[in-house]
Amino acid sequence: MQDFFKEKKVLITGHTGFKGSWLSLWLNLSGAEVIGFSLSPPTDPNIFNALKLGERITHIEGDVRDLEKLKEVVKSYQPEVVFHLSAQSLVIDSYEDPVRTFSTNVMGTVNLLEALRLINSVKAVVIITSDKCYENKEWFYSYRENDRLGGIDPYSCSKACAELIVKSYRESFFKEKRVGIATVRAGNVIGGGDWQKNRIIPDCVRAITEKKALKLRNPEAVRPWQHVLEPLYGYMLLAKKLWENPEKFSDAWNFGPLPTEVCSVKTLVKKFFKYWGEDNLKVEFLKSSYKESHLLFLDITKTVHLLNWKPMLFLDEAIKLTVEWYKTFYFNPEKLWEVTKKQIKFYEERVTSFTQSE
Repeated sequence: MQDFFKEKKVLITGHTGFKGSWLSLWLNLSGAEVIGFSLSPPTDPNIFNALKLGERITHIEGDVRDLEKLKEVVKSYQPEVVFHLSAQSLVIDSYEDPVRTFSTNVMGTVNLLEALRLINSVKAVVIITSDKCYENKEWFYSYRENDRLGGIDPYSCSKACAELIVKSYRESFFKEKRVGIATVRAGNVIGGGDWQKNRIIPDCVRAITEKKALKLRNPEAVRPWQHVLEPLYGYMLLAKKLWENPEKFSDAWNFGPLPTEVCSVKTLVKKFFKYWGEDNLKVEFLKSSYKESHLLFLDITKTVHLLNWKPMLFLDEAIKLTVEWYKTFYFNPEKLWEVTKKQIKFYEERVTSFTQSE
């Protein structure tokens, strides 16, 4: 599938973030001409600089809230495939700065689609929203793509809004041009290279490396954890399908783990410490003053049957890969590039093995 991207112009917004950096590298290794448009990396350290990705792709610093600059970049580079990852992606931050959250996640999406509306080169657009775009009723039922959108916190609400915006632009401007546009809703991703605050794996890494107690807000909260390569492969596969058949695949898609691999925050933390070899770290439980969901499950039936995508990694494998990456970063940084490429190759081989066995 990666041969599809060879020599294609691919625009990625949010390319300096955790998921954006992994996607930029993967597409670069697949032979794509990657153009990244994003703010500077959000943390220090960060995976973008650790892998020196700015030397491998076209790196443009900019804000998706700046419509004129976004128009200029899109017009100049004439991308054929677009992945929109730019976002304010933290629930807690959305409570503390709702205006920035809505302006980035809502108007940033509008601005990108408006810029793309004015060019003829683009053929496939994948807009990354969130599994939190659903109106969460705290039930054990897995949410399907046609379930009601909503969100109490500003982050979740902004992602539900982005879904409606994409549908409006698709039907109003892109359908007649036969441009494939889809939204993707992924679960909580883990993997090497994430240092964002208020995320469980980065919090675990900081607790271990700084020898401090780990502070947990919602230890019993259940989330659809998956390795970052899982949804990213799905996004790339979907982009190919959109290119080939925009009418069929321009829709919303869930990417999540198998039901057997869903677990609580507390269970994830125990597994992470186990594979790191850290058994004695102190854990403190905090009461959050913000409303956060406790149960969230994704139904991936549609994605499995229509895209022929399925999770390739068990949760324990995902955690082992994550631990390997961080340990390499801290203890063998000269090997980080090779380890990162090795993990992508490992995943590609797993996909190939699955495809050939069908």
